[in-house]
Amino acid sequence: MEKVYNKLRNLDAYPKINEDFSSRTASGGVITLVSSIVIALLFLSEFRLYLHTVTDTKLVVDTSRGGKLRINFDVTFPAIPCTLLSLDTMDISGERHLDIKHDIFKKRIDSHGNVIEVRQEGIGAPKIERPLQRHGGRLEHNETYCGSCYGAETSDDDCCNSCEEVREAYRKRGWGLTNTDLIDQCKREGFVQKVKEEVGEGCNIHGSLEVNKVAGNFHFAPGRSFHQNAHLLDLLALQTENYNISHKINKLSFGDSIPGIVNPLDGVQWVQENPNGVYQYFTKVVPTIYTNIRGHTIESNQFSVTEHYKSSEVDFRSPPGVFFFYDLSPIKVTFAEAHTPFLHFLTHICAIVGGIFTVAGIVDSFIYHGQKAIRKKSEIGKLR
Repeated sequence: MEKVYNKLRNLDAYPKINEDFSSRTASGGVITLVSSIVIALLFLSEFRLYLHTVTDTKLVVDTSRGGKLRINFDVTFPAIPCTLLSLDTMDISGERHLDIKHDIFKKRIDSHGNVIEVRQEGIGAPKIERPLQRHGGRLEHNETYCGSCYGAETSDDDCCNSCEEVREAYRKRGWGLTNTDLIDQCKREGFVQKVKEEVGEGCNIHGSLEVNKVAGNFHFAPGRSFHQNAHLLDLLALQTENYNISHKINKLSFGDSIPGIVNPLDGVQWVQENPNGVYQYFTKVVPTIYTNIRGHTIESNQFSVTEHYKSSEVDFRSPPGVFFFYDLSPIKVTFAEAHTPFLHFLTHICAIVGGIFTVAGIVDSFIYHGQKAIRKKSEIGKLR
């Protein structure tokens, strides 16, 4: 047993010095005090880092296919009435949606930005009794309503029961609806009257879109969209002055918001100086996956943007509007929050304590031997 004890004692890497052979100095006390303060400060700093989360960022190739892209927007046009403002989308696959109304809300605003009315598109269309039938007479009791398409019918069974259906029939024909005052459905729904009532007003339009996850664009334009360049004809029938497409983007995001990420177009404002024109935003959408410390995952997107304004003087064929072109990046970004592992924290603390004491010991030894050498020279000088 004694042999084992002696072997263990020989393995001791920390030999002890008898107190009779050790000395304490004032410089050693100062170094010890300073070292203790530095260790305490570094420990608190390391402990704060341990309590906070760290974010691990990775770039991977996006291998997902298909799916939908959700676009959230909130844009204010201070000089375009809500009735004339429409939203259209188009993508490279050829899918097109004109004058979108689903999940779209409009706020009529005056010249000072005050809200006059809030309405959801496609809801609350006015109705009147006894509309005009296709054959020319008024709708009688127990008779099925079938309104005229005013020459745009493609078959004898076609009916246009609303102003929008008449406009859609004209769209398909590639015609412009040049005088809505002559259309019974439009008069009943008060479309022209709405336009006249909203002269001088602006519009805030907000909501969301779901589009195919391919490159495309969505745009806001003053007036209803038509095929075959009939857009301008419709505008000229309702209003002859130039359109001011000044706008402010209160919010634009592709998907849910990600903590800590600020979208580059939020709060951006542009004021038009020349009459008419097209303002274009070109965005590159980057798929992003964010996982917080609790394991909750958000699949969304970030984007970068460049912008360009094209005056109607340069290209008179382009209808006025604000266009957002988007393209998808093949690279996906992943953010994952995590705590620093406890063993890493413990390792850092040991490194701090050991490093400070080692450096302090070297400094103390240097000072001690310097003082000792000075005292020795002083004693030799006295003996002489």
